[in-house]
Amino acid sequence: MWNDIQIFGFRALWSPYFFLSIALVGLIYYFWLVRHKDKSKRPVGKQPMFFYLGLLLLYILKGAPIDLMSHIMFTAHMIQMALLFLLFPIAIIKGLPVWIWEKIFYAPILKQILRILTKPLISLLMFNALFSFYHLPDIFDFSKENEIIHISVTVILLTAAFIMWWPIFSPIKEMNRMQPLLKIGYIAASGILITPACALIIFSTTSHYATYGAEGSWLQAMALCVPLDVLDSITISGPEMFSPMGLLEDQQLGGIVMKISQELIYASMIGRIFFPWFRKDEYKIDPLPMEHQTN
Repeated sequence: MWNDIQIFGFRALWSPYFFLSIALVGLIYYFWLVRHKDKSKRPVGKQPMFFYLGLLLLYILKGAPIDLMSHIMFTAHMIQMALLFLLFPIAIIKGLPVWIWEKIFYAPILKQILRILTKPLISLLMFNALFSFYHLPDIFDFSKENEIIHISVTVILLTAAFIMWWPIFSPIKEMNRMQPLLKIGYIAASGILITPACALIIFSTTSHYATYGAEGSWLQAMALCVPLDVLDSITISGPEMFSPMGLLEDQQLGGIVMKISQELIYASMIGRIFFPWFRKDEYKIDPLPMEHQTN
């Protein structure tokens, strides 16, 4: 498959302009924050590591060959979605100093809006509803008809993903008041809410998405990541040229991969919350009184 997709060229495979944009963001972070004149505003501890891991993950998902493959195989698309929405926001939230988040969340215009959107029930329902609606066939295909629409939909979903994770990982103390058990329940509920969308994809008996089947729609979607001059210069019949699976099998596998990826990520987050909390409470338990020994 790797040899097959090289027909699309270096720009489509590695997105050099996107790479330069990511590198520029990394340089700004280093010279503006890591080397900030005011030491109290510099990133502390593992914050730089999380931020740069987030940038690396973003490039891998939206700039490296997996982005091209996500327009050819639904399975690759679902891998991209799982990591982009369920891991990338965590890395960025944990990678930026708290004073930057305070400027965003205490900004006069955004303050009231974000306070409402980051309420646990609202943030939980908002992300999972948007993610589910996005994968309705008509909405999904429409989002790939135009680059501006595609970028807008991705930004909306990514913003909702940041908001969903905010009650769990907020570095602002007054906005991080959920008890560990509630956080565990919150993550478990998110896993339940995303299940219907995955189930409809997994157990479907027909292929839903025109952008992975109909030649015209597929070529239109491919134009989002492949330069038009390259598409005009090559002869391709459809995604079946590059995929080892049929459309229905690819769709079903994509749903399975999404669900498994989500479960693994959520399970690791629950473990990260549960074990420190359990050990902390364990130390608080009073020791059993020693029996008095009688002579």
